[in-house]
Amino acid sequence: MARQTHQDMHLAEIRELAQRFSADSIDKCMQQELEEGSNPCYSDSEVEEVMNVLAKSQFVRSRVDEGKNLSEAIRELGRRIRAIQG
Repeated sequence: MARQTHQDMHLAEIRELAQRFSADSIDKCMQQELEEGSNPCYSDSEVEEVMNVLAKSQFVRSRVDEGKNLSEAIRELGRRIRAIQG
């Protein structure tokens, strides 16, 4: 059985948030999280995790808004993450 990676654990949340909210709404949730410690988009016990998921969701949504389908946008996110991680 393959072990689920940290990235895989949040994929469903990223997909759902990118479908439910606009990029601007996700940005507002990120700002609210930083200022108030909570937001209406996504919650987790760690602020770092919340910001991580929201930032990735915003990236995916912005690519969808540019005309990519959701799967393509998620694959692009994965490619960029792998490129950074080397």
